[in-house]
Amino acid sequence: MNAILPTTRFSRRDALVTGGALVIGMTLPVGGALRAQGAPQMPPVSPNAFIRIAPDSTVTVLIKHIEFGQGPNTGLATLVAEELDADWAQMRTISAPGDDKLYANLSMGTQLTGGSSAMANSYTQMRTAGAMARNMLVAAAARKWGVPASEVTVTKGVIAHAASGKSGRFGDFAADAATLTPPTTVPLKEAKAFTLIGRDGAGGHLRRVDTVAKTNGTAQFGIDVYEPDMLTVLVTRTPRFGGKLKSFDAAAALKVKGVVAVKQVPTGVAVYGKGMWAAMQGRNALTVEWDDSAAETRSTAEMTAQYLEKAKSPGTLAGKKGDVDAAFAGAKLIEATYAFPYLAHAPMEPLTGFIAWDGKKAETRFGSQGPGMDKAALAPALGISPDAIAIDVMLAGGSFGRRGQADSHFAAELGAVAKAFGPGKFKLIWTREDDIQGGYYRPLTVHAMRGAVKDGKVVGWSNTICGQSFAFGSPLADMMVQNGVDAAMVEGASNLPYALPAARCDVHVDPSPVSTLWWRSVGHTHTGYAVECFIDQLLVAAGQDPIEGRIALLGDKPRMVGVLKAVAKLANWSGTKPVKGRARGVAVVESFSSYVAQIAEVSLNEDGSPRVHKVWCAVDCGVAVNPDVIRAQMEGGIGFGLGHALYAEIPLEKGAPTVTNFDGYRSLRITEMPQVEVMIVSSTEAPTGVGEPGVPPIAPAVANALAALGKARPATLPRWRLPDERLAGWLAGDRLDGSRF
Repeated sequence: MNAILPTTRFSRRDALVTGGALVIGMTLPVGGALRAQGAPQMPPVSPNAFIRIAPDSTVTVLIKHIEFGQGPNTGLATLVAEELDADWAQMRTISAPGDDKLYANLSMGTQLTGGSSAMANSYTQMRTAGAMARNMLVAAAARKWGVPASEVTVTKGVIAHAASGKSGRFGDFAADAATLTPPTTVPLKEAKAFTLIGRDGAGGHLRRVDTVAKTNGTAQFGIDVYEPDMLTVLVTRTPRFGGKLKSFDAAAALKVKGVVAVKQVPTGVAVYGKGMWAAMQGRNALTVEWDDSAAETRSTAEMTAQYLEKAKSPGTLAGKKGDVDAAFAGAKLIEATYAFPYLAHAPMEPLTGFIAWDGKKAETRFGSQGPGMDKAALAPALGISPDAIAIDVMLAGGSFGRRGQADSHFAAELGAVAKAFGPGKFKLIWTREDDIQGGYYRPLTVHAMRGAVKDGKVVGWSNTICGQSFAFGSPLADMMVQNGVDAAMVEGASNLPYALPAARCDVHVDPSPVSTLWWRSVGHTHTGYAVECFIDQLLVAAGQDPIEGRIALLGDKPRMVGVLKAVAKLANWSGTKPVKGRARGVAVVESFSSYVAQIAEVSLNEDGSPRVHKVWCAVDCGVAVNPDVIRAQMEGGIGFGLGHALYAEIPLEKGAPTVTNFDGYRSLRITEMPQVEVMIVSSTEAPTGVGEPGVPPIAPAVANALAALGKARPATLPRWRLPDERLAGWLAGDRLDGSRF
């Protein structure tokens, strides 16, 4: 690949729109951070990042990644400000509109936020944009003052020439800088010169750019959009996955005050109301008959039992090392099974979108995680070209993967409700009940494990996985399915970090109409638990300390060893022996090219359920751009992962979900949140993900602590409440009477 050659494109119109501003856009090929992640090589993309410096010296960064709490607004603005030598108080951010040509994720080729990739794919890109802007401002100041550019300095937003005593702010030179020919190359700072990257936000310095707006209520989310003459739309959808609309009677719904229309759409029946209440009451009044001939009719208990039965025999090979059968011969064999239920994403802001449609073009506003994919879904739904669609990306109240839909079903439905009615303004809302019962869950999955211990060492390993894949038959198939294996189902399991003499991983895929999707940490959410619980069990059987034993098996993984040693030191690890009724468990997982180790200190409640008192966490995510954001993501990931491990699940009965809202889909409560202490391991490696890697280690760390307390590591997460005795022989260590663990 050629050397990085940024180019700048800005028009007279751009400059006029920003009041004589300097506007920076630049092109970069796939950079070093992505190559470090193993991303595919890609050709240079179109201009995909812009900086606007206004006459008042404010610097506005257009953020190409959606902000739903994980911090890209702050992180990407930090990268620009660092190279620009701006004062943090100058920095502003706005969401970039949907435009693949300008704002593509360099690792994915489309504008998409996912895989904890925002910082990784933008690190060099945004720094280069900042350095270009600085270079042009300095050149403009030098020309105006008649001095060499090499003598001009920039410090906290002030451009100065010491010898002449002249100085000014960015806005004083923005218009002149916009007339200059952009540089073809720009140097970037060495790490030792950083003044913002890696700095904490203590005392208001480098505080998150969106905190004030989010706390005083001025921040606008998708659900806040309101336009005069806008209709609110709710859709009634099949109660069973795979069901289809057979017939409906809208007579009663149309009599509800405020209901304007009822239309059939591909996903069900849409009710259009003058406000939310009218739409809700109209939907409740519908009479609908469904065709369930192709629907899922199994319960999750039945599905789990079938998966475990299927896992008795090997599936499609996903990874192999050495001779596993030979390793098992003459060794002590240990077996375990783990079952993981369907989980909803349950973001605090459910799916919501606004569309203004005139019959020829559409303007939309919503929290789009993948504007490129959403445009591609809107276009056929409306019968127009993607070029006739504008997406204004809004702030979103959480996602955890929910808004990053491979099939863009929400965008397609948004287009469909507009097309069915005709020109107008519409706000489509999925209620929380719609979302929790409507699926796109973390897939139900089981693991059947066999291990071999001989002469105090772990010598053999076998893992058979059975579950549902959201890749097969989807737009993701070409990217995610290799040699008949969905990579997301086996990540972290087919490529074990531990140097075992013999290991095998295979997988069975069970098709089901239940709609599934990636969930925060994707495959690692279950493989992290299965691998870390089982390696812990094998190490205990081999008489080894869980941390020392892991380190001995991670000789070629220095960064993984590094976080294990760091967390052991942080927690003053002295083994798993209980002290005053408390024991500790450990787990370490690499996901999204970041390394996270956690130690959980656990005791037992009176009913035998775990009480997690404290979690120590060490993370190596490369260069720590915003340490406060990293710590917050680790803390949030621990709370998120712990709540789901202990309490949350979506049980199905005859193919229909049995929970509808947070009263049944149990979350972690504030009194249950443990104390968390986070250490960020210093690194010079390129930045990697932090939005998801905090989730996978917490559940196995707690399970391993329970084992140290004499309890069985839970064979199901969160617990199994359904009375199906066929599971009893498989799920040793779990209880079927409704009690936890």
